[in-house]
Amino acid sequence: MNLKLDENLSHHLKPALIELGHDVLTAADENLLSHPDTEIAQAARKEQRMLLTLDVEFADLRKYPPGSHPGVILFRPLSLSPLSVNAFITDFVRRTDLDKLGTCVAVVDPVHVRVRCPLRAAE
Repeated sequence: MNLKLDENLSHHLKPALIELGHDVLTAADENLLSHPDTEIAQAARKEQRMLLTLDVEFADLRKYPPGSHPGVILFRPLSLSPLSVNAFITDFVRRTDLDKLGTCVAVVDPVHVRVRCPLRAAE
């Protein structure tokens, strides 16, 4: 899976996700630090990369409706310390088939995973 990490995630997360077999770019890799969320989302869409984030704005279904992007996963860990966040995200990615979340918006907290996918036309 092609992934993009927003600027709020530690750059130390990238090697762990690469080790799990993912192609990963960070906002910093593309000189997008301090750029508006819309530019980060546009870059992820253009590159067909699922966006991993801590920024709740990316889970706004009005701004980023399911089906309009390769996927957004918003992580809501209990602790925002970089080590805790990295462990939380790495554990989720290790045990989840991210392909099944493509084009969806998922919100992951320690207890639940809420997923909104595009509506499918009746066949």
